[in-house]
Amino acid sequence: MGLWVASILAILIIPTIFLLPYLATMQPPITESDQLVEFAKTDPTSVFLQIVAIIPAHLLTILLAWLIVTKRRKYSFKEMLGWQTGGFRWWHYLIVLGSFFVLAAVVGSLVPEQENDLIKMLQSSRSAVYIIAFVATFTAPFVEEVVYRGVLYSAFQRALGVPAAFALVTFLFAVIHVPQYWPSYSTIFLLGVLSMILTAIRVKTNNLWPCIVLHTLFNGIQSVFLLAEPLLPKPEVQQQAATLFHLLK
Repeated sequence: MGLWVASILAILIIPTIFLLPYLATMQPPITESDQLVEFAKTDPTSVFLQIVAIIPAHLLTILLAWLIVTKRRKYSFKEMLGWQTGGFRWWHYLIVLGSFFVLAAVVGSLVPEQENDLIKMLQSSRSAVYIIAFVATFTAPFVEEVVYRGVLYSAFQRALGVPAAFALVTFLFAVIHVPQYWPSYSTIFLLGVLSMILTAIRVKTNNLWPCIVLHTLFNGIQSVFLLAEPLLPKPEVQQQAATLFHLLK
């Protein structure tokens, strides 16, 4: 739980540290809290700095996770977390991905996505799209899986049993993303489903590796759509792709 709290604090504090020097250059200075929050969400440079800052926050989280899992290098990081396929085959990935995207299309058609903080960030600049796509594909899946399906699930399983561990990890992963996507109920629902799928795979395979691979594929596919958005005919593609995006809290 200490690692979980630390991961949240890193995502909150480190981007703020990156943003402060830029805010200091503003003339006149921004003093109202509401204006400051809106500026942080919409100003292109502000958004870019905050997303870039997620990378060192992720690195710090992984370092802490490594220290906890290995007991300061006494044990193997991979062996402790489960770095095998656990019987999860390539066609299993295709089935899960295909089923989830079909569900996402149905949910999106019934409950259109509402504007949220991530959409504002994506709309701020193409640079923001590039850095969000990078983080969402190459750092967020690994860090989130190590924290949630790796460290938290293992600890809850030992202390409370598999059912409680499944419920707690599924809930914590989903609920931590709610502020980022509020009030887009369809996105929050899909995040809950995704969390349930990934945790179920962790339970079934008793390994973390399939969760990391699947999570990376989810985010990577969405990143491709975001990057290709200017070449696609429909302007709403960017928002549709954002529906399935979920960065580390």
